[in-house]
Amino acid sequence: MTSREIDIHTLPSMLSALRLPSFHKLWQEIATRADTEGWPAARFLAVLAEYELAERDMRRMRRHLNESQLPAGKTLATFDFKALPTLPRARVEALAAGDWLDGGANLIAIGNSGTGKTHILCAIGHALIEAGHRVFYTRTSDLVQRLQAARRDLVLEAALAKLDKFDLIILDDITYAHKDQAETGVLFELIARRYEYRSIAIAANQPFSGWDQIFPDKAMTVAAIDRLVHHASILEMNAQSFRQRSAAANMKMQNEASATTKNDNQEEGKNLT
Repeated sequence: MTSREIDIHTLPSMLSALRLPSFHKLWQEIATRADTEGWPAARFLAVLAEYELAERDMRRMRRHLNESQLPAGKTLATFDFKALPTLPRARVEALAAGDWLDGGANLIAIGNSGTGKTHILCAIGHALIEAGHRVFYTRTSDLVQRLQAARRDLVLEAALAKLDKFDLIILDDITYAHKDQAETGVLFELIARRYEYRSIAIAANQPFSGWDQIFPDKAMTVAAIDRLVHHASILEMNAQSFRQRSAAANMKMQNEASATTKNDNQEEGKNLT
């Protein structure tokens, strides 16, 4: 590179051309501090680079969170572990670290309705995105319809390939996917394609013995379960549903309030007499 005078006034445009927005935004402030405190050039560049990398991480996380379609608010911080003592928090936090994704392992949450299966899978999904992974959440019936439409349009391979970019696909309510042979066939293709390659997390209200309602063909049911559980962590989440507990708590509060009001009225009546 030939020696020439550098025009510092062109620095903002050069930083824009290099797509370094944090450099662009902060260089003057950091340069002033560096001049005041006598920083060497290497430290000045390192500080700017740290800001740039941190901002890129935030943008990546926001982008991956938006594409994940994960429900907002369903995080580990908002899950009531005390209400489900059979589910150790340490085990869930270990799953949230994401090491199991490396080998394309799966995660299956099985239990009756309302016990927090969706919440815990989505909470793990949020944590995985923060750790740098790509996650996609969908109701099973919605994804089945999309894949079936792709098959009709002769673009199923492209649709499946698009899903390959996600380290984890969360299939919610899989046992509600009552479909015919053709439609459940695409679900099996997704499971078979991701086997030992990419991970799947599943929320199911029925034990494996009830999955014959998902796959009308018994052989397909056995093959799907075999692939899903071969490398899988299984969370058993049978308990009284959160909605039932909430309703019971509300009823208790209303009864207590009613009893208090009744007692107050009786006391007031005694005072009047």
